[in-house]
Amino acid sequence: MKARNRVTSAQVARRAEVSQSAVSRSFTPGASVAPGTRQRIMEAARELGYRPNAIARSLISGRSRMIGLVAAYLDNQFYPIVLERLARALQDRDYHTLLFISEPGDQDRELEKLLAYQVDAVVMASATLSSALARECLDAEIPVVLFNRDVPDSPASSVTSDNMAGGRLVADYLLDSGHQRFAYIAGAENSSTNRDREAGFVQGLQSRGVKLHQREVGAYSHHGAAQATLAMMRSDAPPDAIFVANDHMAFAVLDTLRLTLGLRVPEDVSVIGFDDVPQAAWGAYSLTTVAQPTDLMIDATVSVLFDQLETGHAEPTRRCLPVELIERATARRPR
Repeated sequence: MKARNRVTSAQVARRAEVSQSAVSRSFTPGASVAPGTRQRIMEAARELGYRPNAIARSLISGRSRMIGLVAAYLDNQFYPIVLERLARALQDRDYHTLLFISEPGDQDRELEKLLAYQVDAVVMASATLSSALARECLDAEIPVVLFNRDVPDSPASSVTSDNMAGGRLVADYLLDSGHQRFAYIAGAENSSTNRDREAGFVQGLQSRGVKLHQREVGAYSHHGAAQATLAMMRSDAPPDAIFVANDHMAFAVLDTLRLTLGLRVPEDVSVIGFDDVPQAAWGAYSLTTVAQPTDLMIDATVSVLFDQLETGHAEPTRRCLPVELIERATARRPR
């Protein structure tokens, strides 16, 4: 196929009778150009069919204006929403996203690939990275923000909700509702979200002299949560309250309780999730859950990224934002 001859900025400059640097400034957000000059340049660009070359501009500026996103667990309804809103927030600042999908435990390899594209910064959603690779990014002054994950002592920045406080909220709510046997369905054992939500729940129970009755692992999967529910409810002393590490698994728990086991929710057993994805409010589920402040978390992520990009320093920053328990229909209410 014959290569298409591309219109250059020099040709636009000649047509508009301006300097080539004026053309460059006209296509650079925030750059200073007289209104009349900009209008002449834009008219010349339209007549010639000119489009600025973002790759060439990045070679001159040293900025690709691309933010790398590494994501996993996209079957969890929380993360597609996060990725869309985050991408829009970055586009509003004239940055674009390069998305890599990672398998659990494979994040470092995907990040190595991503860095080859000369991204200006990286956001890792539902994924973590090794401290060694985080340090390599820090040394290269490439900001890295872990979204909804936190790794203690990591050189990477992190933005999370207060998962431990959320677990304590659930414990208090279920205790105040008169429950006796409390269970927890865990997500991925090595994730900070699971670790902190469970720790807060267990601490909340223990602070009032109650022990966790049962625990199963759902590994943040629909199938895993369904199997965990069956194991719990078919035991000799099944729980009457279940805290589930996220909404995605909580939906599987509800389906299993109602459709497979024929139990009533919350009359026979209460269920509380975590995230407050849009489906949690659907009538078929009406899930009582802990809401993460998604928009505030995205704002904080963008703020951390651009603070570090503008200063040229990628020192780690940690933001932890408050959560809220949303009362719906799957848990008995406090007396």
